[in-house]
Amino acid sequence: MNTLIIYTSQTGFTQKYAEWLADKTGGDLLDLKEAQKKNAEYFEDYEAICYGGWAMAGSIVKVKWFLEKATGWKNKRLAVFCTGGSPNDNPDVEIMLQKALSEEQKQYIKVFYCQAGINYENMKAPARLAMKMFVSALKNKKDATEKEKIMAEMIGSTYDISDIKYIEPIVSYLRN
Repeated sequence: MNTLIIYTSQTGFTQKYAEWLADKTGGDLLDLKEAQKKNAEYFEDYEAICYGGWAMAGSIVKVKWFLEKATGWKNKRLAVFCTGGSPNDNPDVEIMLQKALSEEQKQYIKVFYCQAGINYENMKAPARLAMKMFVSALKNKKDATEKEKIMAEMIGSTYDISDIKYIEPIVSYLRN
């Protein structure tokens, strides 16, 4: 299946997953900034198109462009994936995925999550500052739940929990 993987990445995790997907599907890889410059004809020959962004504050960064284009691609196999610092089994991930698409979009787009991590060194300054403030607020919260304490400890520094195995459901979907 002729596949296109479009992605945007701030710290490298989404790019890594996009590269793994392109490699496993034999698909083409395109940064979102380049995809936005392409005309409609560019996408015509692709049978499957997948967009990847990162999770931030309960939503998928820059997914709006893909969702707007997807209304004209309903004859293709469409997928969205996002990466984030939460493990795949975090219940909040499922809540975010459920809210990522409208009921209509869920009819022709499948959404996936791939646990990745946090890389403060590659993060842009505003995002890094916001994350550090969030961590500080969690750590200083007087009535913090055990879940919040664990989260504060986990996201307080750079870590990588990404693994190529998390692309398998996406690859399987794109190939069928």
